[in-house]
Amino acid sequence: MVNDALASLDADFEAGYTDFGRPSIPPERLIRASLIQILFSIRSEWPLMEQMQYNLLVRWFVGLGIDDPV
Repeated sequence: MVNDALASLDADFEAGYTDFGRPSIPPERLIRASLIQILFSIRSEWPLMEQMQYNLLVRWFVGLGIDDPV
C-alpha cells in the first residue's frame, strides 16, 4: 500500500526539485521513516535514528542498504 501511495506522488515530488544545488534526502525515505516512527511509537527523531543504525527491518523499509549512512 505504501509503495502504491508513494508511486502516485512521484510527479509531485519531481516537480519540487531543481537540477542544481545541494542534494536532498528523497521524500519517499522521509515519509517511510515518519511512518515507522508513528507505527512503532518512537517518541522523537533521535531514537528513530538509533533504530536505523542497527535495525535491518527499519533500514529495509526506509530504503537504506546495510552499508548506507543514516
